[in-house]
Amino acid sequence: MGAVYMEKLVKSAQAERTGIDLFLTEEHIELLKSIMTWKKVKAGSTLFMEGEAAGQLYYIRSGRVKLRKSTEDGKELLLTIQRRGDLIGEFGGLGGEDHNYTAETADACEIGVIQGKELEGLMTRHGDLAVQFIKWFGLKQRIMESRFRDLLLYGKTGALASTLIRASNTCGVKNENGILLNIKLNHTELGEMIGATRESVNRMLTSLKEQGTIEMKEGKINILQMEDLRMMCGCPEEGHCPNEICRL
Repeated sequence: MGAVYMEKLVKSAQAERTGIDLFLTEEHIELLKSIMTWKKVKAGSTLFMEGEAAGQLYYIRSGRVKLRKSTEDGKELLLTIQRRGDLIGEFGGLGGEDHNYTAETADACEIGVIQGKELEGLMTRHGDLAVQFIKWFGLKQRIMESRFRDLLLYGKTGALASTLIRASNTCGVKNENGILLNIKLNHTELGEMIGATRESVNRMLTSLKEQGTIEMKEGKINILQMEDLRMMCGCPEEGHCPNEICRL
């Protein structure tokens, strides 16, 4: 009974891992946390601005953080909403990096701040940590590139469909009817993610509900027909992007 119980505990702990924690061993996580300075941040606070010098990284222990980027015509695009276990900020390992986006807390958050110089020293001493960190950073870049691809190639409807698919892979919970997005995304946030107005998002979601593709449950979106969404954004029937890439 003891061995079975311990196995369940291990599986439960692994299931609760998110973000960069998925790439790291418990030892790696503790090493990272040893150089973090913890602080509590109110909702609506700015962690850093696009264009500022990037000397720190930010680990999210609790809460949500919105990442925004300005477009050439002065509009703001909501790149993603980061959650527990995510690490945000720029790190090139060579110094002189600037932030490519603005980070703003959506909720009250607990944040672990990592100084870039301390992280460099830690990775110099622990090569295995450096390897896993590089893998995580490469995945982060691929996720962002794939999101931009969907925004550019498939129009607003396709971009909305892609965003819902990504949300299902990030925080979806399977139920008897489909997949419930265990996060409340209002129409304004969805619009900012795909470069559309709140009114346009409302019309598109209404159309999806009328088609039987989605339904609303207590303010959350429940996806009923995933294949409908895949068709809208050119997602192939076979060979879907790995869930690690197809995320918010």
